[in-house]
Amino acid sequence: MTQVTFKHNPVTLVGTERKVGDKAPNFTVVNRDLEEVTLHDYDGKVRLISVVPSIDTSVCSTQTRKFNEEASNLDNTVVLTISVDLPFAQKKWCAAEGLPNAITLSDHRDLSFGEAYGVIMKELRLLARSVFVVNTAGEIVYTEVVPEGSDHPNYEAAIEAAKKLKS
Repeated sequence: MTQVTFKHNPVTLVGTERKVGDKAPNFTVVNRDLEEVTLHDYDGKVRLISVVPSIDTSVCSTQTRKFNEEASNLDNTVVLTISVDLPFAQKKWCAAEGLPNAITLSDHRDLSFGEAYGVIMKELRLLARSVFVVNTAGEIVYTEVVPEGSDHPNYEAAIEAAKKLKS
């Protein structure tokens, strides 16, 4: 399992670690309108899944903004930002940041996404900063679990992985 720290303290990741080539497992999260959403709701699209510990912090905010700005120009691609923040907080953040069309999803209820992708930080009940790119066939083609939770992901590599999948 990937070793991760958060603010330089070791944390235990819980769930099934995912690798390139794995079939992307389905999950159930909640959108800003408290409706259940699954990975399958976006079948047929390239999915860039941007995972943040808490959207209302500087690195998480930058990550959400950057992926939404960069990937918005890619055909047939959707950016899903997932955290355990409550949907109300995600909605408020999107309004304050001027990103009303960003798709923010909450895994706060049962950590369905975190368990399926192996990114639950057990000690904090937060999701580890990570990125997954899933192709239209439902296969994971890119993964990054950021070793230090307060660091940025490799934006360029994730965007490049999504660009390579353009129809």
